Amino acid sequence: MAAAQVARAQTEEAFLDAAERLLVELGSPSVTTRRVAAEAGFNHGLVHYYFGSVENLLVRVLERFTDRLIVRQRAMYSDPSVSFAEKWRTAMRYLDADREYQKVWFELQALSWNRPELRDRVSHVHDEWRAVLLEAFAEPRERYGITMPLEALVTLVVTFNEGIILERLSGFESGQRELLDWIDDWLTEIEK
Repeated sequence: MAAAQVARAQTEEAFLDAAERLLVELGSPSVTTRRVAAEAGFNHGLVHYYFGSVENLLVRVLERFTDRLIVRQRAMYSDPSVSFAEKWRTAMRYLDADREYQKVWFELQALSWNRPELRDRVSHVHDEWRAVLLEAFAEPRERYGITMPLEALVTLVVTFNEGIILERLSGFESGQRELLDWIDDWLTEIEK
């Protein structure tokens, strides 16, 4: 890679890192070109040069973050030496560990509601997560005799996770531990 390409890649990463930090700390309404540039240590004009707009930069933050987590999730779900119940437990622990990603994900969902130019890209991220879960739940669904159609089961799991995330981002966690414990007990029982 040429020196100019390396410099460009490093500058883009610095902007992405800065925007990610600001998005998590302040939320999308507070993320401006000048604030991102100051956080990254570059001229604010470069934000538009590299990304076109702050919104495009923020969607790219979500896409980059998603790419990293999807690699992790696919590796976890594809490990044949680990039971499905343990994979579920690990995924639920990620609900605690990945709170920064969840903030980014929900901030960008809300931003895309009124910006059709962003909606397709944010929807693509949602589709990527659904694809991971379709792969992960196909075999256990058959093994456990769950008669719910696979698409419906994945929709239930996505909605379940998004509900927990939304409540947590809103400061509510009442009953979540009890629900997760009940599901854990159920999985333990059906794996016997």
